[in-house]
Amino acid sequence: MKKKMVLWVTLLALVCAQLSGCGVISSELNSIKGRLIGVSYTAEFYDNYGAKFLTVAGEQIDIDGNLVEEPTVDSDGDWVKKPSLSSVITITIDGKQMSSCGNTVIFAESGLHRDVEFNLTDVDSSSPGGLTGLTSVSKVVNKYKNYFGKPQVVVIQSQLGVPICAYSGDDVYWDIPDDLPKMTKLMIDDKALYIHRANFVIIDKALFFVVIVICYFIKIMI
Repeated sequence: MKKKMVLWVTLLALVCAQLSGCGVISSELNSIKGRLIGVSYTAEFYDNYGAKFLTVAGEQIDIDGNLVEEPTVDSDGDWVKKPSLSSVITITIDGKQMSSCGNTVIFAESGLHRDVEFNLTDVDSSSPGGLTGLTSVSKVVNKYKNYFGKPQVVVIQSQLGVPICAYSGDDVYWDIPDDLPKMTKLMIDDKALYIHRANFVIIDKALFFVVIVICYFIKIMI
């Protein structure tokens, strides 16, 4: 009787081991689930060239990303499997699901309005001199300014660098959510903006206006 019990337990353990190695079950066990915090959102999908091809709106949005095991070579030269974040995400909007792979997606909270689109080719500024002109000091000052929020312009580009749109606000800061795959969260005047798979530049308004003035005078001289 005891031998049969040991045999059944052994077989059950082997079956569980096989199932745990199954790609589907492994993917589900290692899924990353996150929710966009806010009242309601408009989600806009763009290709690599910055062309919008889909717009979806909803009040409750969940994002699911999956970790998959990919073969790689370790320090000893042996092939091993290493967890890696999949490019496919599942987006649940008000209970309805859709999948996306490789697209740039911008989730803007209701009430957050974008500025007029523009092309910005170069940003430069002369040093103000004195203590704040030192690079090491400026980095520290800007680090804490970003934490508390400061007037900035956010320029969003496609993955190939094509400008898509820009937002601005008097109180802007950003964060990288731990539970959302390849996502950056920005707060602009108390409104949330989530960016998935996109290039973006955050520019101080003061610096941005310097560039505009310089471009204006160059245009007049030409």
